[in-house]
Amino acid sequence: MKAMHHRKDREAETIVTRRTFIRFLLGILVILGAAGTGLYKLLKAQEEDLVLQQPESPVSPQPADPGTDTGEPLFSMMIFSDLHISENDPNTIKHLKQGMDDLQRLGSPVDALVITGDLTEYGREKDYRELKEILSAYPLPPVLANMGNHDYYDIWIDKFGAFNKESMPNGKTDQGSRERFQTFFGLQKPYHDAWINNHHVILLSQETYVQEKPEVGEGAWYSEEQLNWLREKLEAHKDGRPVFVMTHQPLPPAGEDGGSHRLIPAKKFREILRPYKNVFVFAGHRHQDFQGTTEHYVKEGFHYFHNSSVGRVLNRNFQNAAKEKAQGLYVQVYRNRVTLRGRDLVGGAWLKEADWTVKLT
Repeated sequence: MKAMHHRKDREAETIVTRRTFIRFLLGILVILGAAGTGLYKLLKAQEEDLVLQQPESPVSPQPADPGTDTGEPLFSMMIFSDLHISENDPNTIKHLKQGMDDLQRLGSPVDALVITGDLTEYGREKDYRELKEILSAYPLPPVLANMGNHDYYDIWIDKFGAFNKESMPNGKTDQGSRERFQTFFGLQKPYHDAWINNHHVILLSQETYVQEKPEVGEGAWYSEEQLNWLREKLEAHKDGRPVFVMTHQPLPPAGEDGGSHRLIPAKKFREILRPYKNVFVFAGHRHQDFQGTTEHYVKEGFHYFHNSSVGRVLNRNFQNAAKEKAQGLYVQVYRNRVTLRGRDLVGGAWLKEADWTVKLT
């Protein structure tokens, strides 16, 4: 009888020992799995240090809305131009934060935030880090952007951090500037497009700068590849649905082909747009104040708007006399019209000097 009890006790101890061992193994596996996951996340975080994380957004068009105009916008976007983010000018950082604060209190929908070039002052990695730190502090709609001439300016900065024309390109390349921009937004090319709420935004980008093409100067050179891509993208608008095309540098007067500080293949650009109705083109670069400067809306075969600036609003003499100002352009699309309003991003007010309604045809 005692032997039987001893045998049962030994069997029980064996079962407990096996269970303990199995639990021990499971614990080790969990720890290893957690460690592996942590290592993966650490490596991934380092890889994505300069990548702006974006919310999911629709990327393909749907059939045009056949309904009536209910008074509610079908699509809304805020356009920021010329941020010029740089620790060398803290005012640019302050103004972008003011702009992002204003988006939070706007009280109207913002389906997309669009930035039309010169996101940074010099296109350096630390400028993009600063930009990411600011944007990531806010709940974001989809953020779309194209490149401006200043986003190529890293070639002017020497190893001491000084602007140095004598040693340009200072061991840097235009390609490196493009890659930083593309990495930040997760793009394969500097130009791209997006469909958001069934509305099409096309972003054209300057594809090179003076290290690769000295004759470009501060102008926006678009390749035949990019222009053919634009032709293909516009095919979706034969039905007259509105389309929004973003550039950085402005167009020269009609009949001219552009150059430094202008969109260079301007004749081809205008020719590509000519067959389509309800095309809206936006440019930055000029920084002109919505109040008391130049025309901001020009009607050609398309609707052409010049935005002001977030980072530095300039007067007619291109002076940053009103350093406290930061401005943006708010666009809302309805079934039969588009409204466009200039926004004082610091005071959180609409600017009566920049208020347009364009009927769709």
